[in-house]
Amino acid sequence: MHLYGLKNCDTCRAALKALRAAGQEVDFTDLRADTVSSENLVRFQAAFGAALINRRSSTWRGLSDSQRAADPLDLLAAHPALMKRPVIEAGGQLYLGWGADVRAALLGNGAQSA
Repeated sequence: MHLYGLKNCDTCRAALKALRAAGQEVDFTDLRADTVSSENLVRFQAAFGAALINRRSSTWRGLSDSQRAADPLDLLAAHPALMKRPVIEAGGQLYLGWGADVRAALLGNGAQSA
């Protein structure tokens, strides 16, 4: 299992902690420090489309209208914090966020960890 996120993101830390507590072996990629390959960004966008960009983030609010109109993959490459997080790859499937649906899929019925 692989989790892509930010080390200082509360949601990413909660997901990592819950997955490891459930006995999962989780590799972690920090979007800022480690960067994400363009191939992975393409895969993520193909899987999630517009949902991959976090338009509620302070990073998004700090962009000009012309910057926001740029290609989403270019935006994510330049501003990794724009990616909605975490992106989790498990069993050949991609998951976005750490909502109840993702917790249930990855943790089973005991998906109470937020």
